[in-house]
Amino acid sequence: MRVADVVWIATALLSRESPDREHFTVEEIVKRGLSEELPGAERPGVQAHAYLHCIANKPPNPGNYRMLFATGKNTRRLFQPGDIAHPLRKGKTMPRASEIPSKYIELLQWAERRSANSAARKAKVVDPILALRGLGREIWADEDADAYVERLREGWN
Repeated sequence: MRVADVVWIATALLSRESPDREHFTVEEIVKRGLSEELPGAERPGVQAHAYLHCIANKPPNPGNYRMLFATGKNTRRLFQPGDIAHPLRKGKTMPRASEIPSKYIELLQWAERRSANSAARKAKVVDPILALRGLGREIWADEDADAYVERLREGWN
């Protein structure tokens, strides 16, 4: 199994188990991978991937995955729709089902549902300036716009 996929699975497991937490430390991610006995979790590259290679908002070095998002120097969370990624990062955001043990397919489905819900919530956010559209229209409902402006300009001479 790819080291990046180990990091994503460990982070996704932590996220699902602790939905009230915003992020996790790199150490927690590495330990979760080891405690899950994920194939390859004992490899030294796991920590490097959790620090840098899987992080969407850091320059690629050399990996270009977008699996995690750095919320601090040592804290990470799963990458979500709407997150800003470094422009050179074009890699995958989660493992491919064909490349991970079948027992984690349900975890991929959970993450896809979570991402869809996150995207839907973000889509409902209204721009505060655009939300003002139509505000006060009742003030001019019974008056022609030109007549209103003309009335305002009376006495300007």
